[in-house]
Amino acid sequence: MLNFAFVVCGLALLILGGEYLLKSSVSLSLKLNVSKLVIGMTVVSFATSAPELLVSVNAAVSGIPDLSLGNVVGSNIANLGLVLGVTLLLGTITIEPSFYKIDWPMLMIATITFYTFVVFDYELDATEGLLMFLGLILFLIYLLSSANKEGVVDEFAADDVVLNWNTTIIYLFIGGIGLWGGSELLVRGSKALAEDFGVSDRVIGITIVSVGTSIPELAASIMAMIKKEKAISIGNLIGSNIFNLFAVLGITAMITPIPVGDSNLIDSDAVYMLVISALLLLLVFVPSKMKLGWRDGLILLCFYIYFIYQVI
Repeated sequence: MLNFAFVVCGLALLILGGEYLLKSSVSLSLKLNVSKLVIGMTVVSFATSAPELLVSVNAAVSGIPDLSLGNVVGSNIANLGLVLGVTLLLGTITIEPSFYKIDWPMLMIATITFYTFVVFDYELDATEGLLMFLGLILFLIYLLSSANKEGVVDEFAADDVVLNWNTTIIYLFIGGIGLWGGSELLVRGSKALAEDFGVSDRVIGITIVSVGTSIPELAASIMAMIKKEKAISIGNLIGSNIFNLFAVLGITAMITPIPVGDSNLIDSDAVYMLVISALLLLLVFVPSKMKLGWRDGLILLCFYIYFIYQVI
């Protein structure tokens, strides 16, 4: 029971820390007169990926690489299967042309790059981590230049709060402490839970940890859909998946190599990640072109439920 409490408290601190980090980062960027487009593509993306990053780095350094990899792979599948699936059950999302021009192709490049790096030697080393992180930098440069040329509409929230300097620093401090403390509790509790239930670190990472770190995206997507806000888009979730692979695993591997302990992470889980990413393109064009509705959401959700079933 104590170990489960560690996991719950860890997740709560990660969510709280991520929220405070996001508010302080956005406020700081606006104070420095950075454009909202740049904030959305960089600061916000990094802030929302911070929980996954802290958990993955902590797990890898603590000698639990399967928890590190399982967290990212499971989170990516959860973002498309669980988060997008549930969101689509509440309404229809119109797909922008940038989906098949930029977002989806980059998602597949990131996913295939990760899979290629680990499938042969079952390890993600520092050099491969650096290449993945450089891929993210090139992607952001291309994204920003394309956005400026095409005059992409800014979907960033219109009611951003610019905090005073003292509040910004306090929020930044609270966010950092929350993320650090949350990752410590979550990794410690998850490892103990795996031992208590006699399951692998991979199973805990793929299920409890990955779903927990996807809760903020799920809550935000559901609230946006209920409020009928146009800001909700499939691009947000795809962007999160790209950051998880290129930034989270890239940075983690540069700090310490990530060996694969359980081959199912690559032979099964990573394949499911590839399949659901590819499935997304099919659903966008069939049966309704450039729209995703409740039927598509049901397919994605059923895919995710089956994936979790075969993991357990």
